[in-house]
Amino acid sequence: MRVLIAVTHLLGAGHLTRAAALARAFAEAGHEAALVSGGVPAPLVRLHCVRLVQLPPLRIAGTDFATLLGSDGRPADADLLARRRTLMVEADAAFAPDAVVTELFPFGRRALAAEFLALVEAARARRPRPLVLASVRDILVASTKPERIAQAHARVAALYDAVLVHGDPALAPLDASWPLDPATASKLTYTGYVDEGAPPAPAAARAGVVVAAGSGPAGLILLRAAAEAARRRPELGWRILAGHGVPEAALTAMARDLPDGTVSRARPDYRDLLVEAALSVSQCGYNTATDLLATGTPAVLVPFEAGGETEQRLRAERLAARGLARVLPEAALSAESLLHAVDAQRAAPLPGRHGIDLGGARRTVAIVEELRAGRGSVRHPPRTPRRGRDALRSALDTAADRGRSVPFFWRDDDAVTATPALDRLIALAARHATPLLLAAIPNGLAPVLGLRLEEAGHVSVAIHGLAHRNHAPPGEKPAEFGAHRPLDALRADAATGLRIARDRLPKASVLPVFVPPWNRLAPDFAAALSDLGYRGLSAVPGPDVPGLRRLDATLDPIDWRGTRSLGNPDALLRDLAAAVAEGRTVGLLTHHLVHDAAIWSFVEELIPVLVKHPAVQVVDFRHLFDQVTVDSDAGPSKSRVARIARTG
Repeated sequence: MRVLIAVTHLLGAGHLTRAAALARAFAEAGHEAALVSGGVPAPLVRLHCVRLVQLPPLRIAGTDFATLLGSDGRPADADLLARRRTLMVEADAAFAPDAVVTELFPFGRRALAAEFLALVEAARARRPRPLVLASVRDILVASTKPERIAQAHARVAALYDAVLVHGDPALAPLDASWPLDPATASKLTYTGYVDEGAPPAPAAARAGVVVAAGSGPAGLILLRAAAEAARRRPELGWRILAGHGVPEAALTAMARDLPDGTVSRARPDYRDLLVEAALSVSQCGYNTATDLLATGTPAVLVPFEAGGETEQRLRAERLAARGLARVLPEAALSAESLLHAVDAQRAAPLPGRHGIDLGGARRTVAIVEELRAGRGSVRHPPRTPRRGRDALRSALDTAADRGRSVPFFWRDDDAVTATPALDRLIALAARHATPLLLAAIPNGLAPVLGLRLEEAGHVSVAIHGLAHRNHAPPGEKPAEFGAHRPLDALRADAATGLRIARDRLPKASVLPVFVPPWNRLAPDFAAALSDLGYRGLSAVPGPDVPGLRRLDATLDPIDWRGTRSLGNPDALLRDLAAAVAEGRTVGLLTHHLVHDAAIWSFVEELIPVLVKHPAVQVVDFRHLFDQVTVDSDAGPSKSRVARIARTG
């Protein structure tokens, strides 16, 4: 098996260290491993037996993750980012991995989304398709913006086969730091912590204080406080290790008036020093915490908290709760407070056996081997409640008895590329010979979507706005084509969306149907759509618009304001039964990119109930806008479909 791991570390080298440990584990198990690294090279990271692809490196200043800097210290320009994307895709093509692993993305590294998505898209386009896996540490930093969390979940649902969580839920389950939805939670697999060091031999005796603060300059405040503490209490036997990212001038200043060897660069034998130390003083990054768990060294933890970071604080508090460490907040750090914490921890009982799983590297290999072999488990959600199904069937039977047809159509929103979820959607529609209207976002269209649509003759494409970008003022409901913008701007965007779709997708599949993002549009803009070449409109029920055939969605099974999973299925089916009884068109609206198992199950049960019932007349959007008469064997006649459209 060939495994490609893509990682870009921006602050310290922790992400690279863990990714490299995983790559080595695959290589040591007899597999081929390639590591695509996009951060600054780190001298102490071991890469033996691993193929390294070094991208033009990026870094950040301080904790400004939104501003990426090149090796010259200037903001990364479009050419640099494009070159990185090209190299990433070329690495996939050259190595042809059986599994592609993106480290942290899509839960983080939003600034690098374009290159990670390019890699994933290239991998998914290959045949046979490789596994696509996300690799995350035990604790994540969740955005304060719900839409970013939802975006990460959507990408996991659409693009990833599993999420490898390199932690032990007994210490820190992922939902302690990240608000999981059911679909994402169902793809999690805990591996245990990735312990990249050699098993330590017990020391005959422990003495001294070892201080470390990662590989970059972010730990300078801790290192300087430790240097001052060493000047005040040299008898404690200090050894202060500065990462290779710490400037030489800062290192020299810290070492002033201290015995030779007290302050030095980080060393590859750090774990051996920990085994022999009476106490460790450090931040609480992932790899440092793993080293402490492996060596059992008593610790004072000063978690890094600049820039709103919460990861290290949460991890440190969980270790402290188990009696494995003492926490000193970074805001309270000084030489005096550090010495007080050191004395208190030296006097505390030694930590006992913790039982935290440190076998993450080996177990990651085993998990990927099992996934590759297709031995993953399948979770079956409960079936739709019988009362709702019975109510729907009764309403349909009544319509049939009275000789009344029930128009039905199916629209799915937010398509941009070919994904396993889209494959599942298209297969479901094909299995039941049901036409599908796919609302695609023009600015996000990937070439592979066009190729997929050429294979699916029963799928048509509507224009889903331009970029699905919210232009509404704060506090108002989101809208891309609402009354908040000038009419000329709305017209220009709608015209551009239609042109892009016709340029990038098979012309036979693109219909002049407009689907406004969030189903909201300004009334004066709706009246202008026909002048732009549009002939149809699909949103939620609204007034007729001259010059447009309107078919609106009436059934959306997703609980958008609550769980973002399936709404109450019994209530959904009862509402649908009421709509059938009232003679309304049934417009099913789905969003394949965010479906979890419960939503898929609901839709997969509902479609055959509807399309197989004699009262249901399936609407094919293609026949609404073609120029030829459709015979009765191929589907509803053109006049019949026009009448159906007017009833919607």
